[in-house]
Amino acid sequence: QVQLVESGGGLVHPGGSQRLSCAASRNIFGITVFSIKDLGWYRQAPGNQRELVAAISLDGSTNYTDHVKGRFTISRDNAKTMVYLQINHLKPDDFAGYYCNSFPATGRYWGQGTQVTGSL
Repeated sequence: QVQLVESGGGLVHPGGSQRLSCAASRNIFGITVFSIKDLGWYRQAPGNQRELVAAISLDGSTNYTDHVKGRFTISRDNAKTMVYLQINHLKPDDFAGYYCNSFPATGRYWGQGTQVTGSL
């Protein structure tokens, strides 16, 4: 079974930056996910549906939703079974729980997520 563990969230000032990490379990299933699947970062704010914000293909090609383009950067390290999300110039709409998954998302891969919370 694949286990995805997100980390790196915390209290951030608007305009600040944060780097999120996602680690896949280093078993045959986790390694398989990273070796054959496109990956994505998703987020969910209270009262909203979970949405895709960034995706990265096996060859490293990236795509972003319009409201994060130019501020977010997704990257992956297949050897380490890690995927990252660099968030810059944080806006209030960015404060949410962030989750990694395959792209398209697979229900059984959802982890606990990591929370990015705005600070005054």
